[in-house]
Amino acid sequence: MQSAAQGYLVYTLTGSAAYLGIIGFASGLPSWLLIMYGGVVADRVSRRSLIIITQTVMMVLAFILAALVFLQIVQPWHILLLSFLLGIANAFDAPARQSFIVELVSRENLTNAIALNATMFNMGAIVGPAIAGFIYALTGPGWCFTINGITFIAVITALTMMNIQKTPVQPRQNTAWQAIVEGLKYIKSERVVFTLILTIFVINIFGFGLITLIPAWAVTILRGDAATNGLLLSARGVGAVISGLLIASLSGDRFRSKMWNINSFIVPVSLIGFALSTTLPISMIFLGLVGFALIAVLNNSNAMIQGRVPDALRGRVMAVYSLMLLGGGPVGALLVGLMADHTSEQFTALVCAGILLAFSVWIWLFHSEIRKMG
Repeated sequence: MQSAAQGYLVYTLTGSAAYLGIIGFASGLPSWLLIMYGGVVADRVSRRSLIIITQTVMMVLAFILAALVFLQIVQPWHILLLSFLLGIANAFDAPARQSFIVELVSRENLTNAIALNATMFNMGAIVGPAIAGFIYALTGPGWCFTINGITFIAVITALTMMNIQKTPVQPRQNTAWQAIVEGLKYIKSERVVFTLILTIFVINIFGFGLITLIPAWAVTILRGDAATNGLLLSARGVGAVISGLLIASLSGDRFRSKMWNINSFIVPVSLIGFALSTTLPISMIFLGLVGFALIAVLNNSNAMIQGRVPDALRGRVMAVYSLMLLGGGPVGALLVGLMADHTSEQFTALVCAGILLAFSVWIWLFHSEIRKMG
């Protein structure tokens, strides 16, 4: 809800697709600077406590943005700064959350748990933008940010009420830098893990990075408004939820390889269809397919990595995973935002689709270990 409202607010204040990319880049920059250290912290402290701290910070930032809007003093640089601060919180929150999953479920249920987690996340991606679009049109963006801030209270309360077995904290046998290097060496030595993490990076640059253009797309291509922006984002969320439910229902491993490979090709093909569409219903269908395929690739990649990594390295490995997840999108947002400003939104979408298609072909031809994964 906040993301949808914030993107449209930024575009309203600036009229610039490039500034949308700059905001996205600002939110992701802390991931590049701090997320590896966040992974070390997640391996050395209580992950639940760390998540509670980061969620509290995110709540405060949402209320600050709401106050700036209600006071009618919000400026683009305010949103830029708050996005950067939110990125710092995410740099510590993401590796803790990713590695916290194994404290909640057994390894044999890991794939289902990851899929259900993504389903819940993407249910928010359906409901949030749609509600945000209508609330924005009725009352402005301030209430979107306020409601977001209030919901963190439920999240923090739920975390404190969890009854989980206490996981022993790893002893500090080396420095933070040595611990980071240890995690990187493990990733380099594991070909499957390395390839999957590389895929996450590429998918986020040229797949999720393109999503930041949706506010501009709604206005310039589809001649719509904030409600159109919300419907487009919700369409992507619908596809993502269906994908998550499908993966969660497939408890075995034998379908994982096929799903991963097929959907790695569906992403660029669907983006081509979206780029060529100029009507809202057709655009929503193709964006739904994009959402479905993106989640199928990401969820299966996550499950494959989590199933292989040892517990002692989990926080650091998932920090790299989160870096590619959180860092790739903002880099892509900056690139596609600048490209769209100098060319067009449609041309930019076609370029991203072409790169993703070439990458999928490369994986298929030269990384047979991914085709055989399960």
